[in-house]
Amino acid sequence: MRTRAVLGGVFASLAILVTAWELGSAANPAVTATSTGTATGTGTSTSTGTGTSTDASTGSGTSSSSTTVADGTYTGDVVGTRFGDVQVSVTISGGTITDVTALQLTDHDGRSVQISNRAAPILREEVLASQSASVANVSGATYTTRAYLSSLQSALDQAGF
Repeated sequence: MRTRAVLGGVFASLAILVTAWELGSAANPAVTATSTGTATGTGTSTSTGTGTSTDASTGSGTSSSSTTVADGTYTGDVVGTRFGDVQVSVTISGGTITDVTALQLTDHDGRSVQISNRAAPILREEVLASQSASVANVSGATYTTRAYLSSLQSALDQAGF
């Protein structure tokens, strides 16, 4: 019962602090933001925040930020680690990553081989799911993960992905 009362008091104190912080932030007139800019062309601008903004647009034209990714298989850089080199290739089809192949994995000793053989399929599945080199580290395989993703990113860069 005492624990419940203490927790209730902690949560009440936290609620008061958060409310005071929110009120203080909203009432603080010293926080302002000003933005002035000029844009030429056709486009969309979105701004969120408190302050003053002045924008002017003139002219016309077209702009495209999408790039076409060529289908194919791209080989990444060889990335050295203290446990051996890592290199991967990536296959892109229809603008998506369809396969990632480990061409070379760390092989300094039996433990390095064991770690790489455990990490490679996990990394492959994560990359295919995320469609990028931005995936979580495989626990216990930090060096392999970093090198694998670095080699993969160099292959994706070659593809314009």
